Amino acid sequence: MAVAAVSEAWPELELAERERRRELLLTGPGLEERVRAAGGCLPPRLFTLPLLHYLEVSGCGSLRAPGPGLAQGLPQLHSLVLRRNALGPGLSPELGPLPALRVLDLSGNELEALPPGQGLGPAEPPGLPQLQSLNLSGNRLRELPADLARCAPRLQSLNLTSNLLDAFPAALFRPGALPLLSELAAADNRLRELSPDIAHLASLKTLDLSNNQLSEIPAELADCPKLKDINFRGNKLRDKRLEKMVSGCQTRSILEYLRGGGRGGRGRGRADGSEKEDARKKKRERKQRRESGEGEEEVADAAKLLLRVLHVSENAAPLTIRVSPEVRDVRPYIVGTVVRGMDLWPGNALKRFLTSQTKLHDELCEKRTAATIATHDLRSVRGPLLYTARPPQDLKIVPLGRKEAKAHELVRQLQLEAEEQRKQKKRQSVSGLHRYLHLLDSKENYPCLVDADGDVISFPPITNSEKTKIKKSTCDLFLEVTSATSLQICKDIMDTLLLRMAEMNKHTLENKEEESLSDTEADAVSGQLPDPQSARKDGQCPLVVEQLPVFLQRDGQFAGKSADASLPAELERPEVPHAAA
Repeated sequence: MAVAAVSEAWPELELAERERRRELLLTGPGLEERVRAAGGCLPPRLFTLPLLHYLEVSGCGSLRAPGPGLAQGLPQLHSLVLRRNALGPGLSPELGPLPALRVLDLSGNELEALPPGQGLGPAEPPGLPQLQSLNLSGNRLRELPADLARCAPRLQSLNLTSNLLDAFPAALFRPGALPLLSELAAADNRLRELSPDIAHLASLKTLDLSNNQLSEIPAELADCPKLKDINFRGNKLRDKRLEKMVSGCQTRSILEYLRGGGRGGRGRGRADGSEKEDARKKKRERKQRRESGEGEEEVADAAKLLLRVLHVSENAAPLTIRVSPEVRDVRPYIVGTVVRGMDLWPGNALKRFLTSQTKLHDELCEKRTAATIATHDLRSVRGPLLYTARPPQDLKIVPLGRKEAKAHELVRQLQLEAEEQRKQKKRQSVSGLHRYLHLLDSKENYPCLVDADGDVISFPPITNSEKTKIKKSTCDLFLEVTSATSLQICKDIMDTLLLRMAEMNKHTLENKEEESLSDTEADAVSGQLPDPQSARKDGQCPLVVEQLPVFLQRDGQFAGKSADASLPAELERPEVPHAAA
């Protein structure tokens, strides 16, 4: 009778055992009640499926602990995903040893500490010897286990974002502790200091310590030989020049600054006055170029990056954005700009533009968790625009490359595709829009941008509408950046996007790429083919940026809001007003 009751309560387990499955996903509205009946743990029968390689239990507010028997019963487990549950304050019993585990996702739980016996596993011998990816983001951790590196010595990716950490354990950065660690994310914590020993992470490529309480960045960081991408935004650094650099400069420039000792000679610097000698040498070279006429060419090159900016007062009929109160608790911040004169026709210019946008999403936008960019063909945008939020069953959109669907139907379809991807690839990670579905978790309403026809043209952070899709013939664009975090993030990302667009236009002009006809059928509908030489006078390719007014609804009325975002330093001119939000 007891066995029959268990089978009735957990039919997934019986099916997995009968079909000898290697993947198992437990989720859905009925899961919470069944786990509660099992004492807040997973059912013991789950740990009698030794063939499992992938196990996911997500979105269960009654799951407080995995339960005893996991390590002994699932020795072949490669991926364990226990995100958005209520695990905590520790793990009792500890998870390991799990000798084959490569991916462990404990994000979005209530973990406060992982001490020995209530953590990830033993350190001697290593409890997770093959672990490559560990996600502890979105918990309440105040400290990391000191023996983490010994427990998981082959770790490659460590995500600690959105916890309460004020320091890293010293053992994490000891020489040879984590020789394969390439990605370290600990944004939105309380970190006060970064040890110079971080230079011992010889494989580190990406470091995100944004929105912490750091006052200094150690010069030794520049000694990480493979470091390509760093993020220190949102830290109040003592070196104000460095603080400004981390908000707008590329990683290479920041590391060069640190390597040189920073302003005023702080840090290591270089011995024997070699920096001064380099500066004198560069000054002599600049003087020689000016005398030979090369200086005029440099000025001309720089001029090609300049933007002509129209303030709201200079635009007789600007596109406007109205913001309704419904987005306040969903995704309240939006910045919009119109850019005219972009040349996407030659060669692979359109592909480069879309690739640049994708890279911004992965880097500055932190995989769309900080912000989301949307780009539209201005010819297809009818204003005024309304930025609002709607229930999933009431939000209807024609997504890029798909048929019209309501938001809840689209999300469900993407979830099914994601599960299929996981099964086919036999790993946790997914690609495309499927990577961003978790950003909608627990949202009763979804944000959207609606045009004057009542059509949804943007559904952040998921997709744009096919109606305003960018094509090779597009030369005037409407850009939007939305965020659930802050308006300043929207402005910073818009500034970077404008800079990259100016650089791309300059590249297109200089290379004069041959036209590609692969996308002409998409443009034939419009009946317009761009003039490749339009807006190119005197060898320049200027972009015109138009500020857009944003109106906030208060007491049923829309009131204007001034929210100017400054241009990147590379694009500024004293006589040009700032770009717009």
